[in-house]
Amino acid sequence: MVLEGNPEVGSPRTSDLQHLENQGSCVLSSPGEDAQPGEEPIKYGELIVLGYNGCLASGDKGRRRSRLALSRRPHANGVKPDVMHHISTPLVSKALSNRGQHSISYTLSRSHSVIVEYTHDSDTDMFQIGRSTENMIDFVVTDTSPGGGAAEGPSAQSTISRYACRILCDRRPPYTSRIYAAGFDASSNIFLGERAAKWRTPDGLMDGLTTNGVLVMHPAGGFSEDSAPGVWREISVCGNVYTLRDSRSAQQRGKLVENESNVLQDGSLVDLCGATLLWRTPAGLLRAPTLKQLEAQRQEANAARPQCPVGLSTLAFPSPARGRTAPDKQQPWVYVRCGHVHGYHGWGCRRERGPQERECPLCRLVGPYVPLWLGQEAGLCLDPGPPSHAFAPCGHVCSEKTARYWAQTPLPHGTHAFHAACPFCGAWLTGEHGCVRLIFQGPLD
Repeated sequence: MVLEGNPEVGSPRTSDLQHLENQGSCVLSSPGEDAQPGEEPIKYGELIVLGYNGCLASGDKGRRRSRLALSRRPHANGVKPDVMHHISTPLVSKALSNRGQHSISYTLSRSHSVIVEYTHDSDTDMFQIGRSTENMIDFVVTDTSPGGGAAEGPSAQSTISRYACRILCDRRPPYTSRIYAAGFDASSNIFLGERAAKWRTPDGLMDGLTTNGVLVMHPAGGFSEDSAPGVWREISVCGNVYTLRDSRSAQQRGKLVENESNVLQDGSLVDLCGATLLWRTPAGLLRAPTLKQLEAQRQEANAARPQCPVGLSTLAFPSPARGRTAPDKQQPWVYVRCGHVHGYHGWGCRRERGPQERECPLCRLVGPYVPLWLGQEAGLCLDPGPPSHAFAPCGHVCSEKTARYWAQTPLPHGTHAFHAACPFCGAWLTGEHGCVRLIFQGPLD
């Protein structure tokens, strides 16, 4: 990986692509070497990108998708530290020219570099995540803009590293997964330039941080009905845990947190400075609601025939197959300050406060008036509870415990800011609680 103004790495040669393919770059359908024909591969976990509600706007395609399962590869491709060299800069290019040899280069000065060579590890599988579309990246992630969708166009400059991070998963039970900052580039190297934060550890080894950093937050109490947000930490290139820097790209590292590790837990959040990912374990996904359960809840809510308290029309949540297009006539709308659910109407505007500001005809509170949409990414839900709460101001609906958890979870934004956001679309939450309990009116008959 090239940092701090170093030139971009070119596309890999054909021989390099074949080498990567032999290592098993596809993680979606490759059975493990111990799996029998027809058996599902052993799954280490799944990564879910916040802000897409189940699918990218342009559709999930190959390695560019909103959700990816990490499964055991046919053959191990993990690496581990082996030999450390102290060399002069003229020898760096020679030392890094072997594309089959993974290494991390720490440039200490113009005349001194430390190169740590890595060797094959038959006990682990490695998965790499980043913005690059080169073959060594298993999960291609782009910047998520608040409100849902990717930041696109030539003017949208990404803050996600091309080789952002890597995850090493043990091939044997309990299949522990660990995260490390930075990924190996097309030459199988990670390069930390002079300006990158780096240091010698007390045991004489080297460690460092990437430019914008990789942040991780493990929830307290697991990812369940009793969960509470944890503390955001920064993960180093060697997988050590540090407190946050003063700003995202500051050269001074935080303090080492010795009693915490880089092991991913169910519900761990990974922030890549532009996109935030949720890690779900297979056991955690078994507790999560299924798409069938979410659809059953939608049908049950519609079967109750909720009505608009003013227009007396019957309301119904639209089918997920229709997508988030223009609301239809039966779409439920909500006043996000009070939670009263109505059908769409054009009265009550308070244009002096903004085009979305409306006065609720039931309680007279003035605030945003938005359509309700069901959250469809089941992996983001803490429990299979009924869809009783909506995030403000976007109107995505989920269970009470899911809504309250995400409303109190600060997500990194920019160099040092944090904001709670809707996990389904990425919109920043507003209001006192960030969510509101929905108040439906049943049929009068």
